Amino acid sequence: MIRKKSRTNAFITTFFSIFGFITALLLWKKDKYVMHYAKQSLVIFLFAVLSSIILTILGWIPILGWVIALGLRVLVFVAWVYNWTYALSGEKKYIPVIGEYAKKIDL
Repeated sequence: MIRKKSRTNAFITTFFSIFGFITALLLWKKDKYVMHYAKQSLVIFLFAVLSSIILTILGWIPILGWVIALGLRVLVFVAWVYNWTYALSGEKKYIPVIGEYAKKIDL
C-alpha cells in the first residue's frame, strides 16, 4: 500500500498542474508514486496548451468552433479530475490515452 504522504504529495502534484510537476521534480523525484502522477499531470498540461492553440485557430467559426472549444475544455477538466482521484486512490492508474504518453516520459 502507498503511504499517505505519497498520496498527498501526488494529489498536490496533480492539483497544481505544471507547478506541481516542477515541485515533484524538485522535492519528490525519488518517490515513484508521485512521479507517476506528475508525468500524467505534465501530459494533461501539454494537452491543455495544445487545445488552447486549437481553440484560438478554430474559435472564429460560429457554433462549430464553440462546440469544439467546449468539448476540449471538458476533456481537459475531466482528465484533471481523474488524475486527482487516481492520485488519492493509493494505486498507480493510468488515464486513458494520456497515460500512454506519460509512460514514454523518462525522468
